[in-house]
Amino acid sequence: MVETSSSVVAREAEHFGKMAGDWWDPDGSSAMLHKLNPVRLAYVRDRVDQHWQKDERDLKPLAGKRALDVGCGAGLLCEPLARLGAEVTGIDAAGELITTARAHAAASGLAIDYRAVPVERLDGDYDLVTAMEVIEHVAEPAVFLRSLAARLALGGLLILSTPNRTAWSKLLTITLAEGVGRIPRGTHDYDSFIPPERMQTLVAAAGLRCEDIEGIAFTPARGLHLSEDLRLNYLVAAVQG
Repeated sequence: MVETSSSVVAREAEHFGKMAGDWWDPDGSSAMLHKLNPVRLAYVRDRVDQHWQKDERDLKPLAGKRALDVGCGAGLLCEPLARLGAEVTGIDAAGELITTARAHAAASGLAIDYRAVPVERLDGDYDLVTAMEVIEHVAEPAVFLRSLAARLALGGLLILSTPNRTAWSKLLTITLAEGVGRIPRGTHDYDSFIPPERMQTLVAAAGLRCEDIEGIAFTPARGLHLSEDLRLNYLVAAVQG
C-alpha cells in the first residue's frame, strides 16, 4: 500500500456509523467510550502539560495550538480539546458520525472543523494529534502511523490508545463487554490488537520517538483508571525522533 492510500476499512466505518444515533448517550452503544474518555483526557492533559511545560491549573493549556483527532467519532474527545483552548479538527471515515458531531458541537456552542476524510488524504500540520481506539481498526497500522506522523507539526505531540493483545484484554473487551452488550458485537477483532512492543517498533518506523506508555486498567473498586498495568489497554505519547 502506498502512502496516499487510505487505511480505512469500509466495514469498520459502516459498523461505527450505525452507532451515530446514540453516540452521545452515556448508556447507549458508545457507553464504554464514555467511560474511557475521562481517563484518556486525563492522560492527554498530563502529557500536554509536560510537553509544553504548562501549569496544571491553566484552563486553556492548548490555546494557540492546532489539534487533530483522527477517528473522532461524534466528538467525545474533540469537544474537551476545544474547551482546553485548541483549534480542533476532527476526522472520521463514517459520514454519519461527522454529521452527529457537527450537530452536537453546534448545540454546545463549539467551533470544531469536522471532516469525513481519512488521515492519509488530509493536508496541514497540527501541534497535537490524537487517535484513540483507532489503530486496531485500520487496514495497515504502519501506513496509518506514518500518516499520523506526517500531520505532526515540528515540536508536536502524538497520543494514541489501543487494546493490548493479551488474554485479559480479550476476556474483558470481547468475551465480557461485547457479550453483555456494553460494546456492540463485532466491534473488535483480537487478531488486530497490537502489543506495546510492536507498537514501539511501529512508532519508531514512522520516524517518531516513544516518550511514554501508560496503561488503562480496570478494577471493580476503581473502574477504568490510569495504571502501570498495560494488560487491558494502553496509551502512547510520541514525538518526532
